[in-house]
Amino acid sequence: MKRDSKLSLALHILGHMGAAPDRPLQSEVLAGFHATHPVVVRRTLGQLREAGLVLSAKGHAGGWRLAKPAAAITVADVYRALGEHLDPAPGSGPENPPGCAIERALHGHWNRAVAEAEALLLDRLSRMSIADLSASMTEGPAHPHGQSSGGPTE
Repeated sequence: MKRDSKLSLALHILGHMGAAPDRPLQSEVLAGFHATHPVVVRRTLGQLREAGLVLSAKGHAGGWRLAKPAAAITVADVYRALGEHLDPAPGSGPENPPGCAIERALHGHWNRAVAEAEALLLDRLSRMSIADLSASMTEGPAHPHGQSSGGPTE
């Protein structure tokens, strides 16, 4: 997964939200976790809000929080909410049908393989929750943000 992808951003900040489920987190705070701009965070979380994964509240005590327990939100839920997908063969699709029989066969085989790979990926991602990500934030000797194993402090 690319470091700058929406999925990477969403999982990172949802992991932080899962570690502090009762505390609304402002876009500026969440953006700091991923070294990005708060507008990018708001756009990404807006998609997750539309999917019912997060809630937002305005005002002094406002911010973003999970819409349901972290254990009830899977990585597959986030993947789908963001419209993520594996890419089909370059240049394939109904708007650009291949003219050559070899190219048609190649696209068919490639696209079937990608569909099978995505089904396996979604199966695996459906077994990983935001709670799993949040729990792993505090495991081990060193936290990527410099925390001890005592829990989130950002």
